[in-house]
Amino acid sequence: MSDSRSKLQADRQLLVDAEQKGTKARLGAYVKLSGPGWMQSAITLGGGSLSSSLFLGVLAGYSLLWLQPFAMVLGIIMLSAIGYVTMSTGKRPFQAINEHVNPVLGWGWALASLVANMVWAMPQYSLANSVMQQNLLPGLLGADSMLGDTASRVLIAVSILVLTTTVTWSYDRGGVGIKLYEILLKILVGLIVVCFGGVVIMLACSEVGLDWGAIFRGINLDPSTAFKPSAEFAPMLEGVREGFRDYWETLVVDTQRDILISAAATAVGINMTFLFPYTLLRRGWGKEFRGLVTFDLWTGMFIPFVLATSCVVIASANRFHATPHPGLLDGTVTSGKQLDQYRGFLGNRVLKELPDARAEALRTAWETAKEEKKSMPVEIAEAVNDLPPAERELAASLVTRNAQDLAKSLSPFTGPTFANVVFGVGVLGMALSTITLLMLISGFVVCEIFQLPHTGWPYRLGTMAAATGVLGPFVWGDLGFWLAVPTSVFGFMLLPVAYITFFLLMNQKRFLGDQCPVGGRRFLFNVLMTLAAGTATIGSVFIVWKKAGWYGIGAVLAFLALAVFVHLVRRRS
Repeated sequence: MSDSRSKLQADRQLLVDAEQKGTKARLGAYVKLSGPGWMQSAITLGGGSLSSSLFLGVLAGYSLLWLQPFAMVLGIIMLSAIGYVTMSTGKRPFQAINEHVNPVLGWGWALASLVANMVWAMPQYSLANSVMQQNLLPGLLGADSMLGDTASRVLIAVSILVLTTTVTWSYDRGGVGIKLYEILLKILVGLIVVCFGGVVIMLACSEVGLDWGAIFRGINLDPSTAFKPSAEFAPMLEGVREGFRDYWETLVVDTQRDILISAAATAVGINMTFLFPYTLLRRGWGKEFRGLVTFDLWTGMFIPFVLATSCVVIASANRFHATPHPGLLDGTVTSGKQLDQYRGFLGNRVLKELPDARAEALRTAWETAKEEKKSMPVEIAEAVNDLPPAERELAASLVTRNAQDLAKSLSPFTGPTFANVVFGVGVLGMALSTITLLMLISGFVVCEIFQLPHTGWPYRLGTMAAATGVLGPFVWGDLGFWLAVPTSVFGFMLLPVAYITFFLLMNQKRFLGDQCPVGGRRFLFNVLMTLAAGTATIGSVFIVWKKAGWYGIGAVLAFLALAVFVHLVRRRS
C-alpha cells in the first residue's frame, strides 16, 4: 500500500513539474502516465468493431468513413464527463448513483455490464478459434488435423482462458501489475493497428490501388447515406425491372441505416462506462489528473480505434463494395449464414409480387421451414431462380462478409501467407485484448455488487464470470441469437440511461460541491453531453425496436416506471 501511495505521489509531482516546464514536458509526462484510455481502446477494438467495419465497407464503400470517428467523439465526451465526476469526488460511481440519483439506475447499470461481459465473451472465443484454425495454424488445428475439430476447439479455448486469466490477474498486483497489464494492452492495440494498416499499404501499392479521392471524401461528415443508396449500386439498380426497384433501394437504404445507427449508438458500450471510472479509482487519480485523462482518451482510445477501423473499412470497401459474392452466384456456397441472407433478400422480393393472401401463406410456410431447418417452399425457390441477374447480383452484394472472406480476397495481391498471417494476428489481438478487459470489468462489477475490495480472491473470482466465453466455440452458433438479442436490448436500453445518469451527477451541486462546473464551462459541458446522450438515445430506441419490437419498448417503459416509482418512494421516506 505504501508503494502505491509513493507511486501516486511521484506521479502527481511529475505532473506539477511538467506544468511548470511547459507544453513539451507536459506532453512527455502525459505519454508516460497514460493507460486507462488504451484500456478503453482495447475493449472497443473487438469482434464487434471488426464486423461493423467490414459491413460498413460492404454496404457504403468509403462514404461512411466519417461515422466511427464521429461516434467515438460522442463516446469520449461522455467518458470525459464520467472521468470528471469520478476524479472530482473520489467516490465509487455505483454507490454514488444509488445514493444521489436512483438505485434502479445503479443496479441496472452494474447488472447490464456484467451480463454483457458474460455473453459477449463467447463470440470473442469463437472468433479466436476460427482465426487459429483457418488463418494461423490450419494444418495443426481443425477438422483435418490430427487432433480433429472438437479437440482443437477445446485446446484453443483452454489455452486462451489460461492466457487471459494470467494477464488479467496480473492487474491485481498493484502498481507494477497495472503497469504491466497496460503495457501488454498497448502492445496488442499497436499490433492491431499495424496489421490492418499493413493491409491498406499493401493494397495501395498493388495493381488494384486505392481511390484516395473517394477515401478523403468519405471522411467528410455526410448523413445522406441514411437516406439514399450508395452511388456504386446504381448500375445494378438500373437493371432491375420497373416496379421492383423500390424494394431494392429500400433494402439498401434500410441496411445502411441500420449499421449507421448501430455503430453510432454502440461506439462506447455499457460495460465500457463501468470500466473507465474504476480504472481511474484503482490508480488513485484525483482532480489533478483531469488533463491527463482527456489526453489519454484522445491519444489512447480515439487514434488507435479510428486508425484500425478505418483501415478495415477501406480494405472491405476496396474488395467488396457493390461486388457480388461469387460463390452465391455460381452456386458453390451451399450452406451458411451468407446463403441464408442471400435467399432471404431474394425470397422477400418474390413475395412482393404475389397477392397479399398468397404471400402471407407462403411467408408463414417459409418461417416454419426455417425453424425446422428445412428448405424454402418450392414456389418461392422456383421464383427466385427466375429473377433477372441484376437482382441476384444486388442480393449477393449485400450479404455480410467476415475476416476470412477479406483474407481470401487479398491473397492475389498480398500473397496467401501475408493475408492469412496479418489478418490472423490482427483479429487474434482483437479477441484476446477484449477478453481480458471483459474479465477485468467483471471483477470490478462483482466486487461492487457484494461491496468487496477490488483486490485478492474476491476480485480474481469475479473476473471468472466472463470465463463463460470458453463455451463460445461450441455453442455460440446455436445460442447466439437467443443470448445476443436480449443482451443487446438490455445493454442498448441502459446505455443512454447511464449517460443521462452521469449527466445528472455532473449538474448536481450537492454531490460535486465546489467542483461542479459553472458559467460557460457548464454550458459547454451540457451542450456536448446532450448531443452525446441524445444520439445514444435515438440509436438505442431504434435498435431496441428493431431487435425486440414492442416487447423491447415495453421493457424500456417498465424499467423507467420502476425507476420513477423508487424515486417517489425515496422522496416520501
